[in-house]
Amino acid sequence: MNRRNLLLVGAIGAVGMLFVALMIVPILFGASQFMYGGGGAGSGGCVDVSQAGAQPAEATDARAIPANYLALYKKAGADYGIPWNVLAGIGKVETSHGTSRLPGVSNGENYAGAGGPMQFLEATFKAFAVDGNKDDKKDRYDPEDAIPSAARYLKHNGAPERMRTAIFMYNHSWDYVNLVLDWAKKYGGGDFKVVQSNGVDCQDNNLPPGVDGIVQRIIAFAMAQRGKRYIFGANGPDAWDCSSLLQAAYRGAGISIPRTTWGQWPFGVRVPKGDEQPGDLVFFNSGPGTAANRPGHVGMVIGPNKMIVASCSTCVPNIGVKPYKRTDWVGSTRPLARPDIKNKLANLQPQAAPPG
Repeated sequence: MNRRNLLLVGAIGAVGMLFVALMIVPILFGASQFMYGGGGAGSGGCVDVSQAGAQPAEATDARAIPANYLALYKKAGADYGIPWNVLAGIGKVETSHGTSRLPGVSNGENYAGAGGPMQFLEATFKAFAVDGNKDDKKDRYDPEDAIPSAARYLKHNGAPERMRTAIFMYNHSWDYVNLVLDWAKKYGGGDFKVVQSNGVDCQDNNLPPGVDGIVQRIIAFAMAQRGKRYIFGANGPDAWDCSSLLQAAYRGAGISIPRTTWGQWPFGVRVPKGDEQPGDLVFFNSGPGTAANRPGHVGMVIGPNKMIVASCSTCVPNIGVKPYKRTDWVGSTRPLARPDIKNKLANLQPQAAPPG
């Protein structure tokens, strides 16, 4: 093959690799959006999670579950806030509620190394094992231990608010997720549906009493960005980092604050811990090159121990409401208390009409 043909083959190969990359990257990116709660522009609609852990009634199909297993599913569901019928769905798919005669159910392990009625790998069981029957033993072959351990594992992976994600983490197959939920629907009474939150909870929409005016406008802008992506250095409108989100929120109300966390920290008036109010900024000793007197992360208070924050690219959600009372919280500031900003706001107030 001459040089010209080699160059031609190389070019075709490069184009082929580029095509494959263009096909695969969006698929992987989309999967990460679902798993890690990123979402793009316009994905900030809230999900009501208030009933995510509700325990449904029994449907007729639940009568086929062995009585001792049914009782254990219900107890573990109540203890961990996991719908009992989801646990039953997993138990059905894995070992038909412990009745399967396949290897690894009552003893030993299957081809993948899983064992017991809920089919735990040994290492996973050790990490999440529960002594359900209080006999000072944690036995993955004992349903009294295995079932609450499964509930604990689901809880660790986001259940009940992100139930589909939690089931996927139990067994990495979306077909498995759908099969478990098919059985859960059969076992649960009524129109059973699991909750799959995008990390934007409707309960966070309710601000404390008395939050209005300029503060309400600032918070409203930031809250409207929930569910969007965190990208370091981004300036919106489809993605933000922690400081650009807050700069934009204040800018939307006609107030200029610095762009970076390091600039925002000395900008506002310091507020003692415990005196912070909605609209105040809360700072954290988090990130490279940061220190207690040089915090590298920032959020904004919207209520008692609640902040709106652009956290990180793998956080759930990337941008959302989270607690701010953390061990790395170093302090709070109030930009609106600066004399220049107070004067500006005073000049923006509508003038009283002269007496008639």
